[in-house]
Amino acid sequence: MAQGTTHTAASVDAKAKSWTKRDTEWMLTLFGTAIGAGVLFLPINAGLGGIWPLILMTILIGPMTFLAHRGLTRFCLSSKKADSDITETVAEHFGPKAGSLITLGYFASIYPILMIYGIGITNTISSLMVNQLGMETPNRALLSFVLVAGLVGVMTCGQKVVLKVTNALVYPLLVVLFGTSLYLIPQWNTAQFEASVSVADFVKTVFLTIPVLVFAFNHSPAVSSFATAYRKDEGDNAEAATNKTLKRTAFMLVGFTMLFVYSCVLTLSPAQLLEAKAANLSIMSYFAQNTDSAIFGWLAQIVAIVAIGSSFFGHYMGTREGLQGMIVNKAKREGRPVNMKLVDRGIIVFITLTVWAVAYANVSVMGMIESLVAPILAMILFIMPVYAVKKIPSMKKYESAWNIFTVIMGVVAITGFIASQLL
Repeated sequence: MAQGTTHTAASVDAKAKSWTKRDTEWMLTLFGTAIGAGVLFLPINAGLGGIWPLILMTILIGPMTFLAHRGLTRFCLSSKKADSDITETVAEHFGPKAGSLITLGYFASIYPILMIYGIGITNTISSLMVNQLGMETPNRALLSFVLVAGLVGVMTCGQKVVLKVTNALVYPLLVVLFGTSLYLIPQWNTAQFEASVSVADFVKTVFLTIPVLVFAFNHSPAVSSFATAYRKDEGDNAEAATNKTLKRTAFMLVGFTMLFVYSCVLTLSPAQLLEAKAANLSIMSYFAQNTDSAIFGWLAQIVAIVAIGSSFFGHYMGTREGLQGMIVNKAKREGRPVNMKLVDRGIIVFITLTVWAVAYANVSVMGMIESLVAPILAMILFIMPVYAVKKIPSMKKYESAWNIFTVIMGVVAITGFIASQLL
């Protein structure tokens, strides 16, 4: 009997360590959710304070990204029901009132970002058509509707199709980021190393830039769907299997994204980065203007389109879950039955029409809204899972000194983000 048990445990452990096509698909989906069009501004925002703060942030951001997302995934897996998403798990552990409040925060922190992507994809495609293809300015109402409806349409085709489409978008993104990083290497210089920085400026730069990197690497909107999918496939072995995928996702994010950041930062001087920041130019647009190379203009559009597309899908998952959770929780409190098919259709229509309306209107305050909701997302990603470890019996086994690190970094991210809006 003991030998049989040992053999079963060994086979389960071996399965957790093996890498499958499903793991690759989810790793790319999580990567795609994290990397939005903001990656084109990341070298400017992260490199503006000099190379030394950037080195420290690079050391910190990998563990921060992995530990925070692992904590949230473990929380999603802690439900007694195998098919529970994050909103149901929150209600199960913290009660209906607290559950509704956290679910509202979860929805409010992701939905505005989805709307930002609706604006971004419309502006990028319109710019591509006019500047690169030499076409007339398209009808914004029609263009924005086709793009938003097309992206939402993919989401209605089921998880397998979404994973395949997301993966297809991420590959060109990886090629462009890695290719640009290598292309710039011959132009690297020591200007960044020669720039002097005081201890006060060093600390201030790290404090204000860590939030930028946290949200550049944030893939929490897709974590609930990711955890549910693994629990369905792996059962009790889901936690070990998700850890493996999350670890490789974090390595991939740090490797590809930070190589791109370093390559851009080491190519430009501090003065040039300031110039790009003042002009509100993406790094590719700055290179295009200063090298007379049209290829950078094309690459900027390609990165923006595929990054927005892949991020849209991940944020749609989170928005749908949050909205569905609020509707179901309200119906349960009022003792009314829930027609899930009708709810899902209503959510599809609501998201399509509202994101289209905002994309058509080209609202300019969305960046401000994003800044206001970002601390809520950091609370859910960094603080809530660690609090759950203390309060939920089934999660007590995850107590670790790393939780202290996660909370401290979460507080730094939240306060740094608030401070960046006030300064």
